[in-house]
Amino acid sequence: MGTPRVVIVVNPNSQGGALGKKWPELSDVIRRELPFEVARTAGPGDATRLAAEALRGGAEIVVAVGGDGTINEVANGFFEHGQPVKPGAALAILPFGTGGDFVRTARIPKDWGAAVKILARGHRRTIDVGRLDLTTHAGKDAVRMFTNIASFGLSGVTDRFANQGKKRFGGKVSFFAATARAIFSYENQRVRLVFDEQPADAVDMTISTVAVANGRYFGGGMFIAPDAELDDGFFDVVALGDFGLADFVLQSRRLYDGSHLTMDKVSHRKARVVRAEPASPWQRVELDVDGETPGILPATFRVVPRALDLIVPSRPGPS
Repeated sequence: MGTPRVVIVVNPNSQGGALGKKWPELSDVIRRELPFEVARTAGPGDATRLAAEALRGGAEIVVAVGGDGTINEVANGFFEHGQPVKPGAALAILPFGTGGDFVRTARIPKDWGAAVKILARGHRRTIDVGRLDLTTHAGKDAVRMFTNIASFGLSGVTDRFANQGKKRFGGKVSFFAATARAIFSYENQRVRLVFDEQPADAVDMTISTVAVANGRYFGGGMFIAPDAELDDGFFDVVALGDFGLADFVLQSRRLYDGSHLTMDKVSHRKARVVRAEPASPWQRVELDVDGETPGILPATFRVVPRALDLIVPSRPGPS
């Protein structure tokens, strides 16, 4: 069996151009381990297009270099209209920058040399993928795939503010500023949730944020879904209910250590399909998918079991 064809998708402008500057040095580390080709992005959405083109052109492994947003874009290139572009191809990740929620669940180290060795060894784990059928901001239907977590409510508002702030401040500063601004300005919303297409068991609830989780972490290290598994065929649906400012100030530590699941205002359950819609049609409940706000409710989240091969450590490390 020959060496697999590897295409690495790189955004040179990542982290304010830091990846472009460091790329010659980083690429030398990779080349010492395995041959590869490079596809460079020039704007939003390019990583999805380039990944799909690489797969159709014969790539067996497509590598996302970057954080959660880049991983999400590249993973979407493995699917077209929700169907795999090239069954049997694998996604690999070389972390770069600050965003690292998905790699924590996948146990891929942020150390570049260690991550490259995992890529070279090529050990695979077949994971579930989430399919999100959503409503765009323009009111049209759209489909997004996600490997980690999709959510709605406060998280969507935070993303909108963060993406506005990036133009002025840059990544981490804008995210913290956006979180504070969102908490102060957001009013908890009423939504209706239907699980596993059983409308008789629908739940109406007031929410701060609902996370539909394939992975365990989101929002820059928040341990939102401690029981989630990437390959169990289920989402872990975690709803932060009628949280107020005091709850976030006094209980935020529990959201980062995973002990929030026992709080009275938090509910969680397993589901294969989640349908979510605003309780009132005039409400705009915003979605969050790995730092982007692709649209609003109503939306349907559906597990696609064992849909994607992921290159992971052959021996699990600490989470």
